Amino acid sequence: MHLRENIRNIAIIAHVDHGKTTLVDKLLQQSGIFRDHETLQDRAMDSNDLERERGITILAKNTAITYKDYLINIVDTPGHADFGGEVERIMKMVDGVLLVVDAYEGCMPQTKFVLRKALEHNLTPIVVVNKIDRPAARPAEVIDEVLELFIELGANDDQLDFPVVYASALNGTSSMEDDPAKQDDNMQAIYETVVSKIPAPTEDTEQPLQFLVTLMDYNEYLGRIAVGRVNRGIIRQGQSVTVITREGQKKTARVEKLFGFQGLKRVEVEEAGAGDIIALAGIKDINIGETIADPQNPEALPVLKIDEPTLQMTFLVNNSPFAGREGKWVTSRRLRDRLFKELETDVSLRVDETESPDAYVVSGRGELHLGILIENMRREGYELQVSKPEVIVREIDGTRMEPIERLMIDVPEESMGAVMESLGSRKAEMVNMVNNGSGQVRLEFLIPARGLIGYRTYFLTLTRGYGIMNHAFDSYGPLVAGQVGGRHQGVLVSSENGSSTLYGILSVEDRGTLFVEPGAEIYEGMIVGEHTRDNDIVVNICKEKQLTNVRSATKDDTVKMKTPRLFSLEQALEYLNDDEYCEITPKAIRLRKKILNKSERERAEKHRKAAQNS
Repeated sequence: MHLRENIRNIAIIAHVDHGKTTLVDKLLQQSGIFRDHETLQDRAMDSNDLERERGITILAKNTAITYKDYLINIVDTPGHADFGGEVERIMKMVDGVLLVVDAYEGCMPQTKFVLRKALEHNLTPIVVVNKIDRPAARPAEVIDEVLELFIELGANDDQLDFPVVYASALNGTSSMEDDPAKQDDNMQAIYETVVSKIPAPTEDTEQPLQFLVTLMDYNEYLGRIAVGRVNRGIIRQGQSVTVITREGQKKTARVEKLFGFQGLKRVEVEEAGAGDIIALAGIKDINIGETIADPQNPEALPVLKIDEPTLQMTFLVNNSPFAGREGKWVTSRRLRDRLFKELETDVSLRVDETESPDAYVVSGRGELHLGILIENMRREGYELQVSKPEVIVREIDGTRMEPIERLMIDVPEESMGAVMESLGSRKAEMVNMVNNGSGQVRLEFLIPARGLIGYRTYFLTLTRGYGIMNHAFDSYGPLVAGQVGGRHQGVLVSSENGSSTLYGILSVEDRGTLFVEPGAEIYEGMIVGEHTRDNDIVVNICKEKQLTNVRSATKDDTVKMKTPRLFSLEQALEYLNDDEYCEITPKAIRLRKKILNKSERERAEKHRKAAQNS
């Protein structure tokens, strides 16, 4: 057994927006892997449309760069706690991590989340203080914060002695000093620190093969592609192997193709040894978390422990009056197939069938996790309805427990009182407050996950758009009694089928805020606006103006309509109440009541109240 001195395997971890994908871009550009005529688009690692639009990394991806005689395998991980399943698996593939921290924002909830995972796997950390050129950068304080976080998470002495590199990923500069004026015009400091500080993988080629499938990809020509690290032994093209499933069953298969990584490309290789990160094709129904082993001596690697889901929603076949008009895939069989296909690559997701053949309970790590799945399905041409997101309550040692989130908020001083009051009503408990004299205050809370559903939009209104909020799962705590969070306003519900008219909209404008524009198609039971009070009312926004031959004195006055509030998918999901659905099609997002007819709704409400009182 000896070290493979010329290989380094690292993961890049950070909070959302602290610049890790940009950092990978610069490391790629400066490694000389791209020839002069090849251009590298910005954020090359964020390859899927949604990632590029939102500027977040959803799927972990890997690349490899050559520096001097070294091959450095880099895995870019998601920063959102919602994609914890991805982060968890990556830690099994690498020997060290680059922890990227913003020189102004410092440690945020997800920094803590991803770092905890890295320390649990005993990985060697390097801290990169990014955005050193920001006007308000405070590198010395940020390093102190990072050190405190390491101590809080129980890092060992070796991990506490972490090297620090200061960089500006956007400018492609780095140095070992925290003075922005002394930055070198290259990423040399990062390459050198990785090569000198991250341990090389051990080569255990005499032992029988073991390879853990960590990521999945799909290619129309090659079928399913398994990505992971060779734990021990050697794997060759054309070799027969045994696949050990998560349940411990064994099946025989053959490795048809083997790929190494070079830049963003996959390069076909004949064989790979322990410590290499590779992709292999040709095994039909391979899944994440399965071990590929030697047929003579099949030994499974420990099964990946994945964080349990904390939020669930019901996905249903669309049954609104507009069903089947706008989507390509509308049947329950199509919906079922698509959800079960998602399970193959997303290990944090759960799909449970219900008594109804048209409804499935889908559980995930948070609103963003489920929102991304819905958005992807919508773009693929699916039509569906979803219910309000609900937290998953668990029974632990005879006590009912619910997920508690750690919430970090940066707000201007003048908004602080209003924000604290709004969180108090949502059963949040303040655990820390920092005022660094810049007019901004950082508040830290522990809050039941229920209290955060639908809070973001309200929070942005309270802080006039200046507030920043971030949260990550903290722990399970005893169930908080009573109503937590939820919507206080009632809604305006359409009484008619038809098209909305300007006259109809203007006639109900003083009742609340509208969600539709004139000329929109409407059906009975659809939610068309928010009421100013806390009860729902039925309105008709399809009515036409009665034409008469009497002229009005004010006829020519210009009428101005208020701008309607249009929802994004996440806002619509947050807005829902228990008796409502969100109808999602490739062309529209509509809110509706579960029971469309007014008298049937009232009857159902009476029954519900009677059942509560009995």
